[in-house]
Amino acid sequence: MKKLLAGVICLFFLTAATDEDVSTDLTYRELDLLAKVLELVKDTYVEEVNEQELLEAAIRGMLNDLDPHSGYMDANMFKQTQIQTRGEYGGVGIEVVPENNVLKIIAPMDDTPASRAGLISGDYITHIDGQALVEIPYDEAIDSLRGEPGEPALVTIFRPGTNAPFDVTLVREVIQISAVRHRVERDSIGYIRLTTFNNEKLTRDLIRSINELEEELGPDLKGFVLDLRNNPGGLLDQAIEVTDVFLDRVEIVSMKGRQRSENARWNATRGDETDGLPIIILINAGTASASEIVAGALQDHKRATVIGVESFGKGVVQTVYPLAEDRAVRITTARYYTPSGNSIQAVGIDPDIVIEQPIFDNQGNRISFRRERDLSGHIPNENGGDGDEEAALGEETLRPEPELDEEGQVKDYQLQYALDLLTGVIEVEQRQALMEEAE
Repeated sequence: MKKLLAGVICLFFLTAATDEDVSTDLTYRELDLLAKVLELVKDTYVEEVNEQELLEAAIRGMLNDLDPHSGYMDANMFKQTQIQTRGEYGGVGIEVVPENNVLKIIAPMDDTPASRAGLISGDYITHIDGQALVEIPYDEAIDSLRGEPGEPALVTIFRPGTNAPFDVTLVREVIQISAVRHRVERDSIGYIRLTTFNNEKLTRDLIRSINELEEELGPDLKGFVLDLRNNPGGLLDQAIEVTDVFLDRVEIVSMKGRQRSENARWNATRGDETDGLPIIILINAGTASASEIVAGALQDHKRATVIGVESFGKGVVQTVYPLAEDRAVRITTARYYTPSGNSIQAVGIDPDIVIEQPIFDNQGNRISFRRERDLSGHIPNENGGDGDEEAALGEETLRPEPELDEEGQVKDYQLQYALDLLTGVIEVEQRQALMEEAE
């Protein structure tokens, strides 16, 4: 029996080694095939090609074939990602879009060289340092506005309604990118919007917004609306830190992957910065990834009421691996799970109260949004099924008829419902407190 067992073990290792050798041989043969195709293209293609661009295309194709979120990051993409993550850059402080081979200013950022120089929304930048923008690509135009703080940039501005363009010299400085907006809504409710999680200063700015609302409203502050609509997500650590702002000593999220290093669990440690005030979270089909981690954790722990429609459904984590100083790859390495142990991959987060918010394009056509399950090659949910939007939008869904506000925009029904609900909850709590005092 011992000899038989030993023979089986030897056979196992022999088979394993043989399988590994076969796999290695196959890999080398395919790499050799790739090299032959590269040489063929270089030598015979009708036009001369760039070898580096061909190799980058091969890497890009390999990663794009895995899933919609794995990919190759060229030098420009890697640079932009690093800028966004740091939350600051050297520049002049304007948001622009390309239009008719020039840059149209959407808005100057507050207290930046652009705003102090008097640039306004609707202005057009036609030249930068004397070079016409019609002569250079959009990415290069953006790069030319950025640079080392203290360096000047000469921009030529055309302002509709004026007779001639004029020049403005802007001295670059450190521009802070904030992903947090806040304001006071009716009945002393704090409204906080997070636009992205790709910012290392997000949690700091969130706490600052909470503190400013608390200072402004004092004891009249009744609760918060956390708007995560159209937030595409970003950094996992920022999702964890943001969630930690509202929870105390409970699980936030866990993740599992093939590598042991990708198996982890995170718990809240900071303590609730809002002292238990009611929270309502707004989500929609554009609420993805890190945003879903926040919404899922607060919903699971019944710390917040979630309002809107089913979220995007991106329940997988990507790790960025630098290949060189200026290039990297982004690879899906794990799935993440809400505190209740659920994976939202391809199914999304179901709101506690389902309310549609009609959105229209410039022609008045209603816009429908794609979700993770609509993406080609998406990773399926491990429990089977990819969700059902029709089921999520059932008979109990509130579908208000579109109405325009004073500015001609469709009214924000989801926000208005959140404010109504939050005010109602507070009123109930106040009545209960008065009754307890009377007793």
